[in-house]
Amino acid sequence: MLEQRIEQHFIESADLTYQAAQTLASPIAAAVQAVLACVTSGGKVLCCGTGASAALAQTFSAAFVAGFERERPELAALALTTDGALLLPPGADARAAAEATFTRQIRALGQAGDVLLVIAPTGNCPSMIAAIGCAHEREMTIIALTGRHGGRVAGLLRETDIHLCAPHDRAARVQEVHLLVLHCICDGVDAQLLGDQEPAP
Repeated sequence: MLEQRIEQHFIESADLTYQAAQTLASPIAAAVQAVLACVTSGGKVLCCGTGASAALAQTFSAAFVAGFERERPELAALALTTDGALLLPPGADARAAAEATFTRQIRALGQAGDVLLVIAPTGNCPSMIAAIGCAHEREMTIIALTGRHGGRVAGLLRETDIHLCAPHDRAARVQEVHLLVLHCICDGVDAQLLGDQEPAP
């Protein structure tokens, strides 16, 4: 019984990965081009997410700065999820502070031409919604990773933004697709900069 349940996880994940490959290949390629244009023009990628998505934002940022699977010069990316001192300043209203978690950092660090990478599985997280509005004020491009139908985030995106929506309702499945999407973006940027050769094993 338990083994069948485990096998079902693998089957569902594989089915979703195949389905997502067909629908997301083109927007992922667009995301690669947007990120590449940003960093080769002296810009940076600011990454944000909450919960498990915060860990994905940090994973992407680390791979982008240090290199994904090949040696290359460092590229500018910063996870906005790592400075605990900014999460709830003394005397701040908890809800207001939560919504401002990322906006403070975007106002301090974001510039026109930068990219904001938002990882929001439900698309309805208030801090993610606030971050998008703030980034638009800074004339930044948004790359939004969502699930389900994109939630409120989908309705906030402009034509120049990129929406990468994992076609599933279950959080675990959506996060699996998001990790693969982030790997594809890192690999795509490296391939554009270094050529199509395979990375060393």
